[in-house]
Amino acid sequence: MKASPVEAITDDIRAIWDEMEFAMDAMPGVGLAAVQIGIMLHLAVVDASEGRGEAVRMANPEVLHASIELREHDEASPNLPGLSARIKRPRAVTVRYLNENGVIDRRDFVGLWATSVQHQIDHLAGRMYFDRLSKVKRDMLLKKARKATR
Repeated sequence: MKASPVEAITDDIRAIWDEMEFAMDAMPGVGLAAVQIGIMLHLAVVDASEGRGEAVRMANPEVLHASIELREHDEASPNLPGLSARIKRPRAVTVRYLNENGVIDRRDFVGLWATSVQHQIDHLAGRMYFDRLSKVKRDMLLKKARKATR
């Protein structure tokens, strides 16, 4: 399902981001969209830093520019535990979002950061990483997921 836009950054929104960072670190993962924890707001956190602690909190993130050069990465989601797929996405993106202070921000993300941001934006739009696969590969992945839940 698609998430709803965030109208303003409030203490409640900051508390949701806190909860999201905690959940992301517990997984462990490099990003999390609010919809993954049942909160239908256009919120995401991403932290692809080596030492952690550099999370970027985003409300209403949108890709403004994407590189032509692609990067392949094995993507997964806690929504389909134990499964992953090799996905090609732009290697670098420029993203506009509302930051923690309620100010419109713009930032360039490269490599794993860019992959994770795009992955989270997909979640917020009601898409999963496997939606980027060919029909045959997507069907195979979903068949594995069904078998795993039996």
